[in-house]
Amino acid sequence: MNITIEKTAYGQLLAKSQPKPILNEEDYSVAEAEFNALMSQEELTVEEETLLDLWALLIEQYESKYYPIPQATPQDILLHLIEDREIKQVELVGVIGSKGVVSEVVNGKRAISKAQAKALGEFFNVNPSLFI
Repeated sequence: MNITIEKTAYGQLLAKSQPKPILNEEDYSVAEAEFNALMSQEELTVEEETLLDLWALLIEQYESKYYPIPQATPQDILLHLIEDREIKQVELVGVIGSKGVVSEVVNGKRAISKAQAKALGEFFNVNPSLFI
């Protein structure tokens, strides 16, 4: 799909909001304010949508550099699901092994095997690849 942007209208929006690379917290605050102002509008023109996308890219680039989200380990995911669903370790006995195996897996002393990942995926109704 080819979207046509009215150059004069887009140029005026660019001149007003002046998007640029975000280099510090002050720039970040300005970018967030511009982004939120556009997001709060009920309907956006094609030019405003394009500007919104530009702000989103600039914000995402800054956040990925200065506020990276750490990669969750299989154990982190398991612990989150246990807590979120209020499950006790004993409920995993038989799903992934004995009481000792469950304890070792939950405490990070033993890696989750492929068979255990499949069983955990079925038990929690999630994709087993989360545990690998």
